[in-house]
Amino acid sequence: MVTDDSRDDRRDGRNETRVERLDRNWTDILQELRAVQTGTQVISGFLLAAAFQPRFTELDGYQLTLYLVLVGLACAATLIGLGPVILHRLLFGQLQKDRVVHVGGALLVADLVVVSLLAAGVAGLVFDVALGRAAGFVALGAGVVAVALLWLAVPRLSADRVPVRPGERFSNGQLHD
Repeated sequence: MVTDDSRDDRRDGRNETRVERLDRNWTDILQELRAVQTGTQVISGFLLAAAFQPRFTELDGYQLTLYLVLVGLACAATLIGLGPVILHRLLFGQLQKDRVVHVGGALLVADLVVVSLLAAGVAGLVFDVALGRAAGFVALGAGVVAVALLWLAVPRLSADRVPVRPGERFSNGQLHD
């Protein structure tokens, strides 16, 4: 236990100040945004290029509607992903790191939700165009199930597998008392 009140003992093995924790959390948010940004750029590029392909004019009403919804989601994901960076830039140097980290984290979660739905929708659209409506619905359904598993089941299952009792901590990838 650290006795210096400026240090924060959260029983996670870190001996850091509040500001150091905020800096670490902000760095984590930026790393996660970078990972999501690449996928969003690839999907957005695919969607934008699709409109200029000869077969695009053959899309039926459902496919065109799904396509436009997906373009909207791709734009939303791009803008939401910019949100934390814009927030940081506007509040930089104003001693608002708590606010930047809190709002940036919330925007990151929102972006992850939008990108998850976007990925499932793109799978549905591609399968619909390539193999037919039934295959498109199956792919869309499988994508939605995968999203649900990633958001709901995986965190619960992993929490059950790695018990951490008060006083235990992780370091170097291993659990220590």
